[in-house]
Amino acid sequence: MIETVDAAIAAKIRDSFARQSLMATFGAALAEVAPGRVVIAAPILDLACQQHGFGHAGLTFALGDSAAGYAALTLMPLPAEVLTVEMKINLIAPASGERLIATGRVAKAGRRLTVVTAEVEAEVAGARRTVALLQGTMLPVEPGA
Repeated sequence: MIETVDAAIAAKIRDSFARQSLMATFGAALAEVAPGRVVIAAPILDLACQQHGFGHAGLTFALGDSAAGYAALTLMPLPAEVLTVEMKINLIAPASGERLIATGRVAKAGRRLTVVTAEVEAEVAGARRTVALLQGTMLPVEPGA
């Protein structure tokens, strides 16, 4: 049986994602929202490339951080918002391809802190290759905090 996120939480995440101007600049789209798991995809546009033509690490980090943060938010109470406390990234291959796909997952949801991971893959002609792994900690906050 496939679990689904409460409709109100899913709507809150979609609305929050739509307000992220950085994600809009990158052409990112929210691809999947499930309990403890969120997928975000973005094309590798010229505006987000580094000097060798690969997707910039900033793009990779932003997608992974957002996917992981929203994954945490799927398991938090409805009024909560989420902030990143810390995030580590391992860049393991150049981000070359047509688009990046970031899959954020909750490793451990606690009362105050949620440990998250994200895997970022580059896609070329339908084939995917992992380019980065992230691990971090998310904090629930009161709306407007």
